Amino acid sequence: MSAAPVGSETDEQLVAHAVDQLTSRTRFPVAFGGLETGGSVYVTAISGARTRHLQGLVVGSGKGLGGKALVEKRPRLALDYRSSRSITHDYDSAVLGEGIATLFAVPVVVSGRARGVIYCASWSESPVNDVVAGPAVEVATELATELRVREEVDRRIALSPVTTPSSSMHASAREELRESYAELRTIAATVEDVDLRHRLEVIERRLAAISTDTPAEGLSLDVRLSPREIDVLACAALGATNAGIATTLALREVTVKSYLQSAMAKLDASTRHAAVAKARRAGLLP
Repeated sequence: MSAAPVGSETDEQLVAHAVDQLTSRTRFPVAFGGLETGGSVYVTAISGARTRHLQGLVVGSGKGLGGKALVEKRPRLALDYRSSRSITHDYDSAVLGEGIATLFAVPVVVSGRARGVIYCASWSESPVNDVVAGPAVEVATELATELRVREEVDRRIALSPVTTPSSSMHASAREELRESYAELRTIAATVEDVDLRHRLEVIERRLAAISTDTPAEGLSLDVRLSPREIDVLACAALGATNAGIATTLALREVTVKSYLQSAMAKLDASTRHAAVAKARRAGLLP
């Protein structure tokens, strides 16, 4: 049910992390969830449960609260699960067996497709307002972002004819890789969650390492660029102007110019193109 890991975690491990986040960032004591395969959601992560009833749960599309959330691609709530008439009760043995009264299901939507569902639950009826629901939706959104980035990176890496670190890439494949890297940097720049940013950085480093050539002569590998300097150089590497970079990264044009000048100074480069070339040879850019 999982894709091969791009960074340091499998898809199931990402779901497990998200489920743990649900119990720590919401008021719900129980959380569980999983990804969709073949029209069903396979629950692979559970946190806070008192029993084993939720283990191995498989939720069909359109069935139960989660199946409905999967089809409708929007959160669904059963304040009193036992008496709810708006859902099917195919999974009462699991849900009621755990003693769950209130159940909140949030779909994980990636590029318009529901990729899974994560649930929050409590053993007593618990009111669910924006303060309670907001963090759960945020966790689902963060998980969707990671899955979207990983899928795109996996897709583009699969297109790259690279068998060993020393293999040379076709020009088109290399450009695909560089576009993926720049897109990933742009996404990471908008993410506030520290853990999520860290995991995105793991993927970025792998992308940069895939096409790294031998170090530039006379260039110290100890060169350190700030995250924003790398963001700007990654966009510049695709031929973007200062104005284009500013729009992409939501920065002022004068700020972009400042980051470029700083990166050029650190890399001892007289032009942005030379800075990009040296950054690539140093393994800072793909």
